Amino acid sequence: MYKVLELPRDTDTRALRKALWAERIGHRFTEEGNVQVLWLADPRQHQELLQLLTRWERGETLQRPTGQRRARRNWQQSPLAEAPVAVMLIGLCLAVFAIMAILGDLVIAAMTITPLGVVGNTLSVGTLGDTLASGQIWRLVSPAFLHFGWMHLIFNMLWLWYFGRQIEALQGAWRLLGIVMVSALISNLAQYATGTVLFGGMSGVDYALLGYVWLMSRRAPRSGFFVPQMLVVFMLGWMVFTMTDFAEPIGFGNVANEAHLGGLLVGLVWGWLASGRARRA
Repeated sequence: MYKVLELPRDTDTRALRKALWAERIGHRFTEEGNVQVLWLADPRQHQELLQLLTRWERGETLQRPTGQRRARRNWQQSPLAEAPVAVMLIGLCLAVFAIMAILGDLVIAAMTITPLGVVGNTLSVGTLGDTLASGQIWRLVSPAFLHFGWMHLIFNMLWLWYFGRQIEALQGAWRLLGIVMVSALISNLAQYATGTVLFGGMSGVDYALLGYVWLMSRRAPRSGFFVPQMLVVFMLGWMVFTMTDFAEPIGFGNVANEAHLGGLLVGLVWGWLASGRARRA
C-alpha cells in the first residue's frame, strides 16, 4: 500500500470514503496514534485520488452525475483490460475442466506430468526422461491446469484472481506469467519427486503468488501490494494442516502438499528479490 496523507483522528472521512469506493479507487484507512492514515492500493490512481482530495477539502460535492459515472465504466475498466493474463489463465482452467467433463480420462492422460495408459488391466506410467525425450515439454506445467472437482477449481481460481490481478496490474503481464510458469514447473516437479504422477491443480501456483504478494507488501509497502494478514495466516495454516495426520479423516488427505511447498518457496524467493530491488529504487 502507498501512504498518501495523514488526517486528525476525529476528522469525518465518510464522504471521502464513499467517493473513493464509487470511483473504484482501492484504498485503506488506518489509525496510528492521533491520526488517520490514508493508503492507496494502486499508485497509478494517485492523481485521481488527489483530485478527489482537493474537492473534498474544498467542501465540494464528490458525487459525479450518473452519466459521467457510466461513461467511465467502459471496457478499459473491465477485468480483461486490467488483468488479461489472469483472465486468460482462469479461462484456460475452466476450458480444461469443461473438456474433462466431455472426454474424461483422455484429457487427464494428455496433461499429467508423464503419460498414463492402461495395458491389459494394469496402469502404465511413463517416465519423465522418456516424456521429455519425446518432446512432450508441456507436461512439465500442464498438471497445474487440471482440476478434479468444482470446489477444487473454484478456490484455486479465486486465489489466482485475487493475487494474480494485483501482480499484473502493478507490475505487468510478463511478471505474472513468469511467476505462474516457473512456479507451475517447480511445484509439479516437487510433487513428482514424491513418486506421484496423478495430480493437478493451480494451488502450487497460488501459493507462489501468495508468497510474492506478501513479501512485496511487507518489504516494499510503496509498491502498492496488499494482502490481509489473516489471509496469509489462513493459507499457511491450511498448508500445514493438510500435511498432518488430521487432514485425512475429514477428507483432505489426498492433497499435493509438496506442490504447495514448492510453489510457496518460488514465490518467497522471487518476492524477496523483487522487493529488495523495489526498496533500492
